[in-house]
Amino acid sequence: MDEREFDDFYAASFQRVTGQVYAMIGDRDEAQECVQEAFVRAWAHRRKLDRAEHPEAWVRTTAYRLAVSRWRRTSRGRRPADRALGAATEAPAPSEAHVALVAALKQLPEAQRQALVLHHIADLPVQAVARETGVPEGTVKARLSRGRTALAALLSDDTGYQEGASRA
Repeated sequence: MDEREFDDFYAASFQRVTGQVYAMIGDRDEAQECVQEAFVRAWAHRRKLDRAEHPEAWVRTTAYRLAVSRWRRTSRGRRPADRALGAATEAPAPSEAHVALVAALKQLPEAQRQALVLHHIADLPVQAVARETGVPEGTVKARLSRGRTALAALLSDDTGYQEGASRA
């Protein structure tokens, strides 16, 4: 992959992957940083990326793993609270519906949240979700079913979620 092809790949997928990682981790700034770092790593490993069947999945998986790793380091207190900030990137503000969806997704178990985001937001078929998460297709289907049920309850107007959110 030459520089122009990589730039085109970045331009075509940065916002989409950032939105997907944001939905998985619930922190837009952290998602942007992790996706940027994933693209830096993708450039360094572009020969591997050329051989990858789904380069965007490689970047998304790398960004998600970076986010999880950062969260673990932060939660263990190994990372100073005042990190240097990267260069600001131009990104539109998320809609109210997107913010509500991310807030509801944050309440789901990580495995369900990841399956829902990869299948419904990243638009991956069940087989690709299974491959990316390393679990059998039946497990992905169960996570999707349970996750959709829980998400529907969290997002419905007649549940305590909406009332509690408006009181907060």
